[in-house]
Amino acid sequence: MNWLLIAFILALLVSPVMWLKPSPKQKRVARLRAHATRAGVRVKLAAPPLHAAGKQMPSYRWGYPKEQPGPRFVAVRESASSSVLKAVCHGWRWRIEPLRPLPDDAQQRLEALLTRLPQDALVLESDIHGVTLWWYESQGPERFDSYLGDLAALRDSLAGRPDRPPTVKPLVK
Repeated sequence: MNWLLIAFILALLVSPVMWLKPSPKQKRVARLRAHATRAGVRVKLAAPPLHAAGKQMPSYRWGYPKEQPGPRFVAVRESASSSVLKAVCHGWRWRIEPLRPLPDDAQQRLEALLTRLPQDALVLESDIHGVTLWWYESQGPERFDSYLGDLAALRDSLAGRPDRPPTVKPLVK
């Protein structure tokens, strides 16, 4: 009877520790985020640029060089957007369209990338700081590697093409 009581007390002591153990999904997401960070991608949780987005979502940002800001646009998956918005390509719509048309090579890269992103990727955004992918991290590091080159190539083709030209500061005498 004493052994049973000791086993019960040990189970009570060990059970909270087991609750703190990360789940397989948490381990996969941690590996994915660490892998992306090592590849030079900035990962953070923030509110996505969606209408009435109440909760935070993971964002992966490929930064533009400071001297070469990029254009501002937001492409949203049709499942998370209104049918009134203008289409970018199959399955995606502009929430914010670029002020100036994108160069042909950048437009082709953008459309090719959007058509092959996973279903949980809801937003692809660009601003003066970088290209940001908002998604729910459904895939592992190995599959994520297949998007790294395409997103970096898109970033490179958009760098230095801001919506507004940089202001020139007057010379002070």
